[in-house]
Amino acid sequence: MRARRKQPDVPAPDSPWNEIVPGLWMGGHEYVGRSGEREFAVVHDEFDLVLTLLRLPGHGPDTGVEHHVWPIPDGPLDGTQLAGVIRLARTAREALDDDRRVLVRCYHGYNRSGLVVAHALALAGYPADEGIRLIRSRRSPWALHNELFVEYLETGLATARLLEELTE
Repeated sequence: MRARRKQPDVPAPDSPWNEIVPGLWMGGHEYVGRSGEREFAVVHDEFDLVLTLLRLPGHGPDTGVEHHVWPIPDGPLDGTQLAGVIRLARTAREALDDDRRVLVRCYHGYNRSGLVVAHALALAGYPADEGIRLIRSRRSPWALHNELFVEYLETGLATARLLEELTE
């Protein structure tokens, strides 16, 4: 796998989160509100399960909401980090199968959350390219602009994990 290329300045999304498929939401910690100013996306109890890939204090969720945190960079991931992504995607898939509302979030809700959401979609039978297209159409054209993450998804996360572990 090659290293992530430098990306241009990425605009903040225009909503805190978007529904990708019924019950599965993708979002971030910051967005541009109606006023045109950046606002913080704070989760309260809108979701039954929140999966966080970048934790910022004060962004929720409320006490009593199931919350899993697995901080990863928006760049090359090692085998352990990929294993965590796979685990979070399975957790999301199981929650969806139980009709629970799931939010997967990172900073803008584009790359790290997109990686988990796309793998959760793959677990439901979506081919990688279809999952990526769906995410970009529902969240933002900027979603999954990290080419390395797209390569991980096209390779398959389990295979990408094995390849990364071989190079460690």
